[in-house]
Amino acid sequence: MKAVQMTETGGPDVLKYVELPTPKAGPGEVLVKAHAIGVCMPETLVRQGVYAWMPPLPLVPGIEMSGTVVETGSGCSQLRVGQKVFVCAREFKERANCYAEYITGPENRIYPVPDGVDLDEVAGLANYQVAWHLLNSALKGLQYESVLVLAAAGGVGSALVQLARVYGKRVIAVTSSAERAAFVRAQGADEIIDRTQSNVIEETLRLTGGRGVDIIMDCVGGPQVTTLFKCLERFGLLMLYGQLEGMASGNIIESIHRPPWRSGAFRYFTMHTLDDWPELRARGTLDLIRLLHEGKIRVPIYDRIPLAEAPRAHRVFESGKVMGKLLMKP
Repeated sequence: MKAVQMTETGGPDVLKYVELPTPKAGPGEVLVKAHAIGVCMPETLVRQGVYAWMPPLPLVPGIEMSGTVVETGSGCSQLRVGQKVFVCAREFKERANCYAEYITGPENRIYPVPDGVDLDEVAGLANYQVAWHLLNSALKGLQYESVLVLAAAGGVGSALVQLARVYGKRVIAVTSSAERAAFVRAQGADEIIDRTQSNVIEETLRLTGGRGVDIIMDCVGGPQVTTLFKCLERFGLLMLYGQLEGMASGNIIESIHRPPWRSGAFRYFTMHTLDDWPELRARGTLDLIRLLHEGKIRVPIYDRIPLAEAPRAHRVFESGKVMGKLLMKP
């Protein structure tokens, strides 16, 4: 089979398109032929060698794939040959191996997909997994009506916008251009803030009549994080789930403990909180497949790049121009 392999870390050119043996389905396993492969942030960190959960080299990177079961091992009874599926390497010991034409995995860790669902969209569900757990698991039942989404045109950001709208919440989305604003509005955002044209805090307060939003979803990080408490509702929650602009800094208590007096909360979320909780991971993923099947969410595809051009796919992904999901096609 053809696959993308890396034997060293570094820039996109360490991703080599090579011929590898096609795996066989062992007992309790299925062999899946890839239809589409998602490109995700963790893979760029693995490629650079800076990921905290780095798989050993040499490796085939990749954490998400859609495809079709082409072989079942002994003892399999849940999936059949011809079954459409979603493969998420978050379910495997090593979060890798999806940049390939074929992959094997335990039958009970691979998700069936109903007929009629677009397999290209299925390959983009990893971002929605993060968004689902941000809006469900990580909130621990917090009641909210409004959410401010930073970097809303990105993969997780656009997923957050869609899911929050499915849940009937008011969504204020932060973007950086008219093109990205139009894209985010198409995902269901109620209001848009272009951070290059307006002050995010001031505009959020204006849009909410000075009240602030109940939840802020921030993947940006950096030194501005604590300033966001200024546009948080008095019992609101600031959720940080990434650090695109570096480590978050600032004094949280000092930021909150000043007029107008608020009792804001802060949480940092990582999907690795769920590493030992497969039941909760499955609950979220199965719900997302249902929502996709019912047409309540749609994964916006930015581009489809051949798997053979994986270095170019990573360059595109890291360009900052991607809106929605970037896919590779085997």
